[in-house]
Amino acid sequence: MLLASAACSPRRIPPMTVTELMEDRVVLDGVLMKCNEQPAKARTDTDCLNARIAIDRLASQREPVDEAKRTEEFERSREQLRATQDKLRQEQEAKTKVDAYHLPLMPVDPPPPPPPQKNTSPPVVRESNP
Repeated sequence: MLLASAACSPRRIPPMTVTELMEDRVVLDGVLMKCNEQPAKARTDTDCLNARIAIDRLASQREPVDEAKRTEEFERSREQLRATQDKLRQEQEAKTKVDAYHLPLMPVDPPPPPPPQKNTSPPVVRESNP
């Protein structure tokens, strides 16, 4: 009789390990949905605990990869910005740059002589010694 009742009862499914949950993202999402639907049970359920650990491990594995991608994207955009700014600067320099060897020739008039000053004092006569 004991064997018959044991055979009729549903077999308990062992909880999934953290590694299994990390490898199968669909099952991990399903376990997390089940845990979110029943928050009181989720605190003690080993599947929920393992799912949280799996999520933390997956996140820690992705952070260096994501950081490397962000750094690479930042460097790429910085190089594009630098190239654009260099091009603009060169265009500005080309517009304002003066080449002294290719300037048009213009005649240069000498400055006008200063007007003669009127001497209001009488001329001084100097005597010279022979």
